Amino acid sequence: MRAYRWNRCRLGVVCIGLIFAAGCANPVRGTPPYGNPNKTPVAPALRLAEISNGTNQENDLSKTGNFFESFREDIANLPDRIIKDSKDTFSKANNMAALLLAGGASIAMNQGPDENIAGYFERHDVFHGFTDRGFKTLGSPGFHFAAAGFWYMLSSDKQDEFNGERAWTMITALSVTGLTTMGLKGIRNNDTPNNGSWAWPSGHTSSSFTVAAVLDEFYGPKVGIPAYALASLVGLRMMDAGDHWGSDVVFGATLGWVVGHTIAGKHKQLEIAGFKVLPYTASNCRPVIGVNLVKRF
Repeated sequence: MRAYRWNRCRLGVVCIGLIFAAGCANPVRGTPPYGNPNKTPVAPALRLAEISNGTNQENDLSKTGNFFESFREDIANLPDRIIKDSKDTFSKANNMAALLLAGGASIAMNQGPDENIAGYFERHDVFHGFTDRGFKTLGSPGFHFAAAGFWYMLSSDKQDEFNGERAWTMITALSVTGLTTMGLKGIRNNDTPNNGSWAWPSGHTSSSFTVAAVLDEFYGPKVGIPAYALASLVGLRMMDAGDHWGSDVVFGATLGWVVGHTIAGKHKQLEIAGFKVLPYTASNCRPVIGVNLVKRF
C-alpha cells in the first residue's frame, strides 16, 4: 500500500460579520434659557456643530439600518433564489452536455489514468510548506464564502446596490455549487488517494472554478484569466497532496465553470462604457419608453 499524506477535504461555511453603529445623541435646539441666570447659553457655533454631529449620526444609523434590512431580505429570499438558479443551470442542454462529458471522462479516468496520476504526484511533489497550505486555503469554499460576504457587507455599507447584487450573485453561485458537490459526494462516496472519504467531485476545485467563472462573466478576461489560473493551481494542489483523484478535479472544474457562468450571466446587468443600462418609462402627455444610463461617481 502506497503511503499518502492524510488530509481530509473540508467544506466550511462562515458567517457574515455584523456591523455595529453608535447611538445618536440628541442635538441642542431652542433659545437660551434666559429665565435661569446660572445656566450658560450654548454658543451658536457649538450648537451648529452638535446639530451637524447629530445629523451625521442619524445618517450612519440610516446606512446601518439599510444594511440589516437588505441583508434580512436577501437571506429570506436566498432559498428561492438557489432553487430557481439551480433549475436554470441544470435545465440547459449545453450545461448538461458538458457535465455528462465530464462524468464520462471521470469514469474513463477511473480505469487507470487516476492511478497513474496519483502515482506521479506521489513521486514528484509540486507544492511544499507554505504553498501547499496557501493553495489549500485559497481554494477552500469557506474562504470563498467569507470573501463574498465581505464584498457584500462593504457594498451594503456604501449603499452600492450594483456591487451588492454582484456579491450576492457570487454567494448564490457558491451555494448552488456547494450543495451540488455535497450531494454528488454523498451519492458516489468513494475514497481519496490518501484514504479519505467523499472524493468525487473535488469541492475545492468546484468552488474555485465557480469564483473564477463569476469573475470572468462580470469583469471579462483581464480578471477571469488570472482567476482561472489560480483555480487550476488549486486543482493541481489537490492532486499533488493526494486529497483527490484526477477525475475528481476534472468534474469539479466543469461543475464550477457551468454553475458560475450560468448564474452570473443570468444576474449580470447590461453595461455600456461603465454605465448601467436600466429601462425608462414615463407617461406625462403620452407614454414614453427608453433606457437610462446610470453610473455612480
